[in-house]
Amino acid sequence: MTDSRPGPRAEPAAPDQPSAVPGHVAFIMDGNGRWAVRQGLPRQAGHVRGVERLREIAKASYEWGIPVMTVFAFSTENWNRPGYEVQVLMQLFRRYMIREVDDLETRGVRVRFLGQLERLPEDLQRLARQTEARTAANDRMTVQIAVSYGARAEIADAARRLAAEAAAGRLDPESIDEAAVSGALWTAGMPDPDLVVRTSGEQRISNFLLWQAAYAEYAFVDECWPDFSRERYRAVLEAYARRERRFGGLSPVAVAR
Repeated sequence: MTDSRPGPRAEPAAPDQPSAVPGHVAFIMDGNGRWAVRQGLPRQAGHVRGVERLREIAKASYEWGIPVMTVFAFSTENWNRPGYEVQVLMQLFRRYMIREVDDLETRGVRVRFLGQLERLPEDLQRLARQTEARTAANDRMTVQIAVSYGARAEIADAARRLAAEAAAGRLDPESIDEAAVSGALWTAGMPDPDLVVRTSGEQRISNFLLWQAAYAEYAFVDECWPDFSRERYRAVLEAYARRERRFGGLSPVAVAR
């Protein structure tokens, strides 16, 4: 049977195309609640505005040719927030997945979910799995959504699975190396992030991609997530392009001396 689905659209370069783009950008989308309070609005208004900002930043990443984008949407620690705020966030996840999946599929965007999805409401679990299945063959861009996610929990889960394989005799413990650990993480098969961006002026990593971001560049920006514009994003990427990434080695200038 011929696949009648439209393929990914070939689009011209955006007029504000950065001079260079990383292969994988990850975002800690911080400051929605604080943004709302500063505007004299309820905290949930900040989360609604944050979703709209995510759509804008994801569109920019797509137009600029960034292959992978990961967003920290809801942490394992966020379950400790007031129940009404958690309910608002769960409803936003529902609305976003239902509203966006057609466009994501048309544009060739693959969606992956990272985290302890079993803690989500059952209908959200189904929506997440259906979205993953529906977009699995797309290859224009991958968007990873970290929800009910914590990096320590991810690493512990990988250790348990590797230990189970070793205990069953299917894995030699001596063969467990960095590649084996990477392959057991929820991000298995995806490249490590080149750049991690955190908004709201906070300068911490908050249990996000601890293993994967070992050699990532970080950008801490003052704007809260709802104020993180496309223009600001482009400026962050331009600053990233000027950095020299050595991965523990020497710079070419130092080697030449």
